Amino acid sequence: MEEIRVISSNQNGLKLHLCNTDKFKTINIMLTMKTPLNKKFTTARALIPYILIGGSINYPNRKLIKQKLDEMYGATISPDVYKKGENHIISFRMEIPADQFLNISNSLLEKSLGLLHEIVFKPALRNGVFQSSIVEQEKRSLKQRINSLYNEKMHYSNNRLIEEMFKGEPYELPAIGSEKDIISLNATSVYQIYKELLQVAGVDLFIVGAFNEEDVKLMVQNTFCEQFNNISSITISKDRKDIKEVKVIQDKMDVKQGNLLLGYRTFTTIQDDDFEAVRVANAIFGRFPFSKLFTHLREKERLAYFALSQIESNKGLLITMAGIDFDNYERAVELIRKQEYGMKEGDFTEAEVEQGKAMLINLFLEAYDSPSGIMDLTIQAVDSGLSNYINDQIQRISRVSKRDVIRAANKWELDTIYFLDRKEY
Repeated sequence: MEEIRVISSNQNGLKLHLCNTDKFKTINIMLTMKTPLNKKFTTARALIPYILIGGSINYPNRKLIKQKLDEMYGATISPDVYKKGENHIISFRMEIPADQFLNISNSLLEKSLGLLHEIVFKPALRNGVFQSSIVEQEKRSLKQRINSLYNEKMHYSNNRLIEEMFKGEPYELPAIGSEKDIISLNATSVYQIYKELLQVAGVDLFIVGAFNEEDVKLMVQNTFCEQFNNISSITISKDRKDIKEVKVIQDKMDVKQGNLLLGYRTFTTIQDDDFEAVRVANAIFGRFPFSKLFTHLREKERLAYFALSQIESNKGLLITMAGIDFDNYERAVELIRKQEYGMKEGDFTEAEVEQGKAMLINLFLEAYDSPSGIMDLTIQAVDSGLSNYINDQIQRISRVSKRDVIRAANKWELDTIYFLDRKEY
């Protein structure tokens, strides 16, 4: 397949990542701002991207921004806030038609970069701070988003596991903040945190599509004229916590099925040599429908409505998830741990290793069929410090052996068991 390359450079501290490809008829842009998770700022920072979308200096409300985007051939922009490892990340994604498909004299990409810059760095202000009406509206919206997570029981269970497992560590903090911290925020306090964010955040700009690289570099230099904080793109903490005993946490709610989650510390992050082996181990363990958790809990024992596992590459975390009948709790824990011990003892075949590798490689290939997939893989490469060429990524997976998988799995340590049980009446 065509090798897609990403060229990275530093523009006044802003890290620019360009992927020039004619695979798509659109150009996708993503700007991210990264800071360490901090309880003092998390909730306010979760508000900021949505406040910024609410109005800029030339387009002081959401309606005018929408009208401007419509004029730009239906361009779109969407904010988000999430965490990777112990980093809090604010992002803005834009999608526009590629210039080569438009019969216009001026570059739509250049206009889009200008609008993105204005929204992020030149917000609409009143009396030198954010507009109170926008802040109050976004406070209500944030409260609704937090409450909606409470209503989605698997998301709730996942958040509770992380909260208990990483108590006292920055990673315990939810990316969208805390409902109890919302009430104290106002236009002045959030604006002050925004100004501080501009001083301390690491900023990355990703652009994927058909363009002239030198022209785009010049556009970025002319548009993003600020001096940015030239810090490392992302900080990945090394997990060295000793686990003396497994924590067992049980919540009771009015639910129709039990949610069982086991949290493991893998002691391996995206920057470690064993990371690809951990990915293959997880593929065999619970990542796919052929994996051991699904096969044994769902198909053979009929104990679970679903069973899977996932890893957090920037934290060294593996979580198993299963939806079960309430009375099956002890048997389900027993079976999950049996599969864990089997991974550590090498109780899997070479064929399973090859199947896991093939599925992971297929995910790579699928990701390169979409601009967002290319961006996500580029972010992984930036975080790991390794090559983002697809053939290099495939080779790293292909070289993993059964011995590598066993070694990686033997680092796993169960830290916390979380069970969302039914409330007794």
